[in-house]
Amino acid sequence: MKHEVIETNIGLMIILTIVALSFGTLVELVPLMFAKETHEPIAGLKPLPALELEGRDIYIREGCNTCHSQMIRPLRAETERYGHYSVAGEFVYNHPFLWGSKRTGPDLARVGKRYSDDWHRAHLYNPRDVVPESNMPDFPWLFEDEVDGEKTGGKMAALRKVGVPYTDEDIAGASAAVADKKEIDALVAYLQQLGTLLQSRR
Repeated sequence: MKHEVIETNIGLMIILTIVALSFGTLVELVPLMFAKETHEPIAGLKPLPALELEGRDIYIREGCNTCHSQMIRPLRAETERYGHYSVAGEFVYNHPFLWGSKRTGPDLARVGKRYSDDWHRAHLYNPRDVVPESNMPDFPWLFEDEVDGEKTGGKMAALRKVGVPYTDEDIAGASAAVADKKEIDALVAYLQQLGTLLQSRR
């Protein structure tokens, strides 16, 4: 009888559905908000230096995160291919997160130090030179355009406000750290550090 009342009253059904979904969401999310491993950095984690921070912004600007995820799931098929599964403590300084779920290209969470700088440069200039079947676009302008360091310190200052522990020295030296660097230098520097803290523990 009670089920019939609920199932024949669309307004009541909507309200109860929202209550059920809200309760389920709270049960899933509230414990994570207080779990140590979700908000404390893993051992050795430091904020990205100026050049790598600019590289990350170039990575986002060029849409790399739309084809490459940075989140290895704890499944055997993934860990055997990519390495140690991703843990929350690796990403506490990331704003925004770049986990993703789309994999037109391989996951890059552990790509750091797997290839040489020269390999990355060749791959970004013309991916088919190193991976003949690749459908990734070319990025030749990265080799010509210089990093604009005018706003690097400001980015660091903004990130410090949301908890990234940049020092006054980091912020003051940001522009000098990226001076005369090409965008390709910044992007390769960013790629080469991805996932290396947990790689070294395997």
